Amino acid sequence: MSAPPARADRVADTALALLAERGMRGLTHRAVDEAAGFPQGSTSNVARTRQALLELAVRRLADREARVLALHEMPDPRGGVDALAEALALATHRAMTGNRALTLARYELALEATRRPELRSYFDAAGARFREQLGAMVTALGSPDPARHVRSLVAWADGLMFSGVAGSFAATPPTLDELRAGLRELLGTMTPD
Repeated sequence: MSAPPARADRVADTALALLAERGMRGLTHRAVDEAAGFPQGSTSNVARTRQALLELAVRRLADREARVLALHEMPDPRGGVDALAEALALATHRAMTGNRALTLARYELALEATRRPELRSYFDAAGARFREQLGAMVTALGSPDPARHVRSLVAWADGLMFSGVAGSFAATPPTLDELRAGLRELLGTMTPD
């Protein structure tokens, strides 16, 4: 018997908050119970093992990031580089500013997935829907090599988000205007002349 969705979501949301606040070492079943105000043992009823708790957090992360990135609101890329650059800049900016803790949790989980092959498959699958949609966008934009261009866009955005929330630019993350300009330049290299 599985836990009710609301309870599982609360456990996962609390786990993500703890990851952002305390890092991977601060994520325990007991810490989730305490932070969520649950009776001791409640988190274990939802996610029996640490692996199950991490998988639950990754699935919830994917759902929440999809809302932050507003994948359903992305413009038709056939409208041109400017419209797509605007939408992607807004999504990247939201991830670094209003959703900084969620982005930090993502990097904690990404690092943990490098040490846990069983978590890697969950983490990679969670990001697949964004990569697939991005692939469709750059294809519609006219990219002659969508797979390579998706890799470049993801690396560009991940690098900026990491440096903007945890790295050398955390004190002064890029502005929305800077993100727009960078994306226009990058997307402009992906379209036929």
